Amino acid sequence: MTTPSTPSGTVTLERHIAARPETVFGFFTDREKWVSWMGADGTFSFEPGGSYRTRVTGENVASGRFLTVGPPKRLVFTWGWESGPMPVPPGSSTVEITLEPVPDGTLLRLVHSGLPSPEAGAAHAEGWQHYVGRLAVRAEGGDPGQDVWMQQPAK
Repeated sequence: MTTPSTPSGTVTLERHIAARPETVFGFFTDREKWVSWMGADGTFSFEPGGSYRTRVTGENVASGRFLTVGPPKRLVFTWGWESGPMPVPPGSSTVEITLEPVPDGTLLRLVHSGLPSPEAGAAHAEGWQHYVGRLAVRAEGGDPGQDVWMQQPAK
């Protein structure tokens, strides 16, 4: 996994996943698969303009709207927190996921832009690194186990 970088309000992360793009894409467009790697519960409408709301950790709820759903290569959605210490309101930032087929799987590239501060960038870089790691294990057919962050209070 490439260490996330956070220039000027943007987090960029790349990760090789030993699974086909169609498999990886499914973990972004199926509720049960999504909550198997990030979150405890949630409601999702996986279509352009569709909304989502998911409890990621503890009482921290993320929400936004899907802007682009382009199977199996691209997904774009807005992102923000309904409550908690991180001042990133719902819909105020954007996450773009691209999935590139490579001979032995998929290169996932995540770009989270529009974050309001270096602190928000650093926190989201850490979060995405944690959750993309869990996604990779799940997409490769493994079990990442219980999310250790689920019981932790908000940072």
